[in-house]
Amino acid sequence: MLAEVIEDTRKFAEESGLYEKRILMLFSGGKDSSLALYILKEAGLNVSSLTFFHRWSWREPLNWAMKFTKKLGVEHYLVDITEGLLREAVGRKGSVCINCKKVMLWNAKWFALNNGFDVLAKGDNANDKIIGALLDQCEGDIRLCDIPRIGIPFFRPLIKYPADVIEELAEEAGIKPYRMYEHARRRQWREGCPLQYIDKEKIVTPELMDLAYKVNYEVSKVARRRKVRVSVRVPSFEIMCWDCDEETLEEVRSIIRRFGGNVDAPAGKAEE
Repeated sequence: MLAEVIEDTRKFAEESGLYEKRILMLFSGGKDSSLALYILKEAGLNVSSLTFFHRWSWREPLNWAMKFTKKLGVEHYLVDITEGLLREAVGRKGSVCINCKKVMLWNAKWFALNNGFDVLAKGDNANDKIIGALLDQCEGDIRLCDIPRIGIPFFRPLIKYPADVIEELAEEAGIKPYRMYEHARRRQWREGCPLQYIDKEKIVTPELMDLAYKVNYEVSKVARRRKVRVSVRVPSFEIMCWDCDEETLEEVRSIIRRFGGNVDAPAGKAEE
């Protein structure tokens, strides 16, 4: 199957003139973006990768991502967006992720334009229904969207493949990203960063951002050792867990106690 996808990507790239373009992959180090980068490289396209990080990013997945691009022989740029994230998120309610994505999008646009890249690429798959209204409105083949408002086209080589197919393709390619064993937002592997676990009704502060990182980093050690998926919201200290037994929950509660949290509330219910 992987060979067919690579060949299909190669044919599409020829038809779309992508072999004459410099492509910059927005590379998180997750399974989707890793597979997309692998396919573009195997298809012979001129692709480089760009990874954004900030003060609260997981370091272990970033280290894995750097080793992955080195093995592929792909140029890899790292950009620290801490200042932009603080500017956009602090003092506001709601998901930090929304503000972070805005910072990453505009940084990606200007990085690409200032460094001679012609196309931005993303690892979105068919299950990523909410990519942003702009990309959802592109005309023609949804793999390549020319969006005047952004000023640079987006290439999404995996957008027609659902998550279960992505899993099979990644396994065939031998792609096994480093996992923090987060609870995440869906049962499928979908990790991000600890800032997504700040309670949405709270005003975001640097102190809350620090707390989200520290608590969930300690919790991730338990989750990884026990091979379950756990995260903790802050400052409510609500525990979210897939398949946790009571012994695991008690370990997590002991971590919460160290950070002054209330452990009397029941663990949160996982959502499909």
